[in-house]
Amino acid sequence: MFDEMEKMVNRFRQASLPVLAASLLSTGAMITPLSVQADMFSSDKFSFYGDFRLRFESDWDSQKKNGDKRIDRNRARIRARVGLKYKPTDNFEYGVRLRTGSDRSSQSPHITIVDFDNQDTGSAQLNFDKWFLKAKYNELWGWVGRNSIPFWKQNELFWDDDVTPAGIAAGYKLKFGGTELGLNTGYFSLPVGMQAFGGNLGLGQLVLSTKVGGNKFTASGGTLIFDANPDDDEADIVFDNGNRVLLLNGTNEMDYSLLIASLQGQFKAGALPLTIGLDWIHNNKNYATTIANRDETDGYVLSLKLGKVKKKGDWLLGYYYAHIEKFAVNSAYAQDDWVRWGSAGEARSSDMKGHEFRGVYSPMDKLNIVARLYLAKAITDNNQEDGKRFRVDFNYKF
Repeated sequence: MFDEMEKMVNRFRQASLPVLAASLLSTGAMITPLSVQADMFSSDKFSFYGDFRLRFESDWDSQKKNGDKRIDRNRARIRARVGLKYKPTDNFEYGVRLRTGSDRSSQSPHITIVDFDNQDTGSAQLNFDKWFLKAKYNELWGWVGRNSIPFWKQNELFWDDDVTPAGIAAGYKLKFGGTELGLNTGYFSLPVGMQAFGGNLGLGQLVLSTKVGGNKFTASGGTLIFDANPDDDEADIVFDNGNRVLLLNGTNEMDYSLLIASLQGQFKAGALPLTIGLDWIHNNKNYATTIANRDETDGYVLSLKLGKVKKKGDWLLGYYYAHIEKFAVNSAYAQDDWVRWGSAGEARSSDMKGHEFRGVYSPMDKLNIVARLYLAKAITDNNQEDGKRFRVDFNYKF
């Protein structure tokens, strides 16, 4: 079955966007009843959405692995995304989204517009990060194309929300009383930058949630299985400078088998919601004795949030503690927020422990301001890498 899925993914990644869009459209047309097709293109079937971010970021007091000091960095960045959804019937939806960023990075859609220390601002391009056909029938759903992974999570420590693989996903949700049990599955081709793919990802997850009084509890267990496919030529990506670039840490040549368990409780603290979360991560892969830190395969995240941000005047305070060993996550696809480590195109966000302090305020319905302070350092004794980072984001949705 996985061989057939992989063939389908390969056809997606070899085709151009117009061809993919036409294929998805024609597929939907074939499986949509003729009586419905006459009204398929009415204006109320289409919806546009998007968001814009202005970010001010400061990195300071940071060391490299060998203890050499990094130059302090202060910069202004932007992110813009715009998408189109087309829903010809209640059961089908087409989606496409365009984002800013660099061709080299699947983790970040941000563009540096001003570097206040006169350092290189990096490259800036536009790429489609989503194009998909989604179908739903009662509590059964599925999609094919390029989209966010269908994996319930409460942070980005093991998977960055900006990374969108291409492939096929399906799931089902069973409801009984105030309890829900969801199944999420998928098989994908992994992005290397924004315009190539190398390696595959299979996932499966069960999510159980229940309400007790005014409280809600969620428990999930799942797996992310990364197949590196080191012989895949597309794992070597050619950028406009002509250099061939591999994923950092040799990620394109290593398999990962992550087991992820999460618990979350949502309570009332007076009139405010209080959310407490715990995530445990374990890489079940055994590596050769020649690989340094081969047994560093565990991670956990503790989180605490007070408040909510849904409308004008809302606010939130949050705290996270993360302990992520070197091979606990596939760093090419994990978060790029906590540390400055890595390259301009890819964060190297493992072998890391530290804190995030977060504050959010919404001065108007579609605008929120997010301030975050990160304090992180390496776990391995002979690795002196560390750093401090402060960000302020102005996020507007339209």
